[in-house]
Amino acid sequence: MLKEYRKIATIKAEQFDGSDEMIDKYGIVKENFVIDGWDPTFSIPTLEGDLAINIGDWIATGVEGEHWAIADDIFRKTYEEV
Repeated sequence: MLKEYRKIATIKAEQFDGSDEMIDKYGIVKENFVIDGWDPTFSIPTLEGDLAINIGDWIATGVEGEHWAIADDIFRKTYEEV
């Protein structure tokens, strides 16, 4: 039987701006090369392994201090500021 569920935990989140400060704070890896004018690529370590993150995505911090990336459009549809 299909049931509905709602998230009950509160998270902390901040929008990734590509700054060195945020890269250091979250252990983000920045690729050192740029191909044909593409923006640099980034990845953030998570409990499930490294996850791609783009400037403008959100970095969420869970109740256990874990981090994960959420695309901006998904974040805005899923979360509201408290």
